[in-house]
Amino acid sequence: MRIVFTGGGSGGHFYPLIAVAEHIEDIVHEKRLISPELYYIGPPPFDESALLEHDIEYRASPAGKMRQYRSIMNILDMFKTGWGIVQSIFQLFSIYPDIIVSSGGYAAFPTLYAARILKIPVVAYDADAKPGRVSLWSAKFARWIALAHPDAAKKFSPKLQERTAIIGHPIRKEIEEPSAEGGHEFLKLDAGVPTLFFLGGSQGAQKINEVLLDSLKELVTRYNVVHQAGKANLQEVQGIAGVVLRDSPHKERYRAFALLNTLALRMTAGITSLCIARAGSGTIFELASWKLPCILVPLPIDVSHDQTENAFTFARAGAAVVIEQKNLSPHVLIAEIDRIMGDAALRGKLGEAASKFARRDAGRKLATIVLETALEHEPK
Repeated sequence: MRIVFTGGGSGGHFYPLIAVAEHIEDIVHEKRLISPELYYIGPPPFDESALLEHDIEYRASPAGKMRQYRSIMNILDMFKTGWGIVQSIFQLFSIYPDIIVSSGGYAAFPTLYAARILKIPVVAYDADAKPGRVSLWSAKFARWIALAHPDAAKKFSPKLQERTAIIGHPIRKEIEEPSAEGGHEFLKLDAGVPTLFFLGGSQGAQKINEVLLDSLKELVTRYNVVHQAGKANLQEVQGIAGVVLRDSPHKERYRAFALLNTLALRMTAGITSLCIARAGSGTIFELASWKLPCILVPLPIDVSHDQTENAFTFARAGAAVVIEQKNLSPHVLIAEIDRIMGDAALRGKLGEAASKFARRDAGRKLATIVLETALEHEPK
């Protein structure tokens, strides 16, 4: 059996594929099946070490973005996508997998187009409340459509409902459970005050970084602050924070990271009282699985079509407070943090609602769909 994963561009698209691969490994072991050959086709993967860890072979295939605003890069990227389709046809023909598993995004398009030409079965997964264009397109020929958000099903044709399943969001097993002990010691933080976790997604978040730094001197008087700033932003953020907290007696309550590794993420989640985050689907479902109350600051609609809908879907479930980016300021941020942190009952309600929103068996459900579909296609 051969299974090809495609999708990516960000951690929110990439890591669900890794979670599905983990559950495929479990099911294969439990049912004593022959281990499948796993491949990932697309642009350079978000986390190449995760592919190596799960013995997933990488095959390169370029993909161009289709931006929602006018740009000469849209035209140039059309040629990149065309070349990616040609390359993907040859890649798939050489492997001839039993199934393609897509998490959507621009990175998946060339491989999906090639799969359609070669008539290889596709399982399409989309994590957002408002599905992306690639997912909406691939749903027309996909064998199965798996969705994280119940609201997303409304965006697909009624004819597709019998092939659609609401499963939740696959989360890597290694970060499903926060670490209950040792977080303060590991991060070298003050155990006597609550901890805030500023999580900008896998790429960081420039606006959240700016407002946090403007608020930092006051926040550390009452809280620890753990800050995932993004790889491109870390050096600048640390430099500014060093200046802001130079004379503060509480400067050791602030910790900045580019991207938290698995251990640091679990440790941080275990001691966090409130998370302030972007509204990527992966981020939301991770917070939900950790039962963390949160403030969501979605990207504006003109930058990302999905985050605002993700955020308000989560808020309607009673699991989050939303601050739109245009309203985000140091005064608003500090006031909202203090309001939530001053109300233990509210934090409890947010955490419980978040836990109900999470579907912890999503990865196994999708892995089961993938294996059953692959076995149907496999030559007898």
